[in-house]
Amino acid sequence: MEKDNDKIAKLRDRLVYSKKLVWDSLTKEENIDVENFCRSYKNFLDVAKTERLAVIEIIKQAKDNGFEKYEYGKSQPKYYIDMKNKNVALVVKGSESALKGVRLIASHVDSPRLDLKQNPLYEDTEIAFLKTHYYGGIKKYQWLSRPMALYGHVILNNGETLDVAIGDGHDDPVFTISDILPHLARKQREKKLTDAFEAEKMNLVIGSRPVPDSDKDVKERIKLNILSILNEKYGLVEEDFISSEFEVVPVGKAADVGLDRSMIGAYGQDDRICAFTSLKALLETSNPDRTSIAIFYDKEEIGSDGATGAKSRFIEIVMSNILKDEDIVPDTGNILDAMSMSMALSADVNGAFDPDYPEVHEKRNAAMLGYGVCVTKFTGSGGKYGANDADAEYVGWIRNLFNKDSIVWQTGELGKIDEGGGGTIAKFLASHNIAVIDCGPSLLSMHAPFELSSKGDIFMAYKAYKSFLNAK
Repeated sequence: MEKDNDKIAKLRDRLVYSKKLVWDSLTKEENIDVENFCRSYKNFLDVAKTERLAVIEIIKQAKDNGFEKYEYGKSQPKYYIDMKNKNVALVVKGSESALKGVRLIASHVDSPRLDLKQNPLYEDTEIAFLKTHYYGGIKKYQWLSRPMALYGHVILNNGETLDVAIGDGHDDPVFTISDILPHLARKQREKKLTDAFEAEKMNLVIGSRPVPDSDKDVKERIKLNILSILNEKYGLVEEDFISSEFEVVPVGKAADVGLDRSMIGAYGQDDRICAFTSLKALLETSNPDRTSIAIFYDKEEIGSDGATGAKSRFIEIVMSNILKDEDIVPDTGNILDAMSMSMALSADVNGAFDPDYPEVHEKRNAAMLGYGVCVTKFTGSGGKYGANDADAEYVGWIRNLFNKDSIVWQTGELGKIDEGGGGTIAKFLASHNIAVIDCGPSLLSMHAPFELSSKGDIFMAYKAYKSFLNAK
């Protein structure tokens, strides 16, 4: 009987697919590596609260690792190309021509947030507010009654640039959006969730003290005091809001979550978790066969439009420069040939199975927290609308690569078929004939002000990206 059981167990191991928990696969030494790696990741999240700050930090780390700003005609084995300070590409030249294809990992550094409107400052009943317009897919109620920080990039009337950061610094004041008290929320509770929290009521409380020594009959003296403080500290006047980008984000640093410290909780992990892991993978790539590229895009959370989104022609600019460095004419044909031979990972997150909400997931095909990097064949919604849907040949190549390099990985689908859905930049890379598939960690509470990730998944994403960039 025991021999029969052993035979059946071996048959099961050989034939049946089952996911693996990352923690079961790590050695003692690798557990230490995970902690060290995630410590650096938390530091990155703390300094990269906006897409601009993320690009600044990425370029800083690239420079620290020998990358130079791209210059045509200069021999540069490692360089970066930035676009409008909101997206950037890092390139490590390979020994093979780019016409044979490159290895590309593309992530995005923007995250759901609140933006200030162009004319945001007003006063009502002796309270000063800033009007906001939410950016990306959020549950509005999650952003109420919590401390918020304000980050701004301002072009002054004289053309000078000013950067503002208030809320995350030591002893900084913070801001908040008020919510109606439960004692008076009867009508609010009766509304649908989409109607109960109105976007035009998501106004940031910014002050309530009048300008010093003002007569009580002075009009809007609370607003005037706020303008006076901004002018004294930063030289701002109200019109400067028009030529600015102010972003409202949650206050606080990334933190270990759980008594076992197995998870990380922080704002902006979608998708800076993939930005950081792909950055580290590329920085540790040297002398690859194929030219290795990491692109960090903006605007993914609002459809990838604009000059810094994945729908732009930035990737063509990058490819053109790579070809020029090889003395290859970067005409349309050569660029298309190079991209058609290329392979890419759309480095983006998936939604982890939440056991408190099993009804929105199809458990057999849901990503699980702690079960490794998630390879997502398709996203989209309903009948795969808006999906890239990677072909079987490319999925097979990725599967074999990760198995060979002992990467703990899983597959996942974003919820039940008709429950909702979402998209990534994969389809925009595919429009250039690049073979591409989504690949990244899964998150709990995705798009919330405090998202949860598994440290094991983070480390496996880094290992997966490094494996991909160095694949033969």
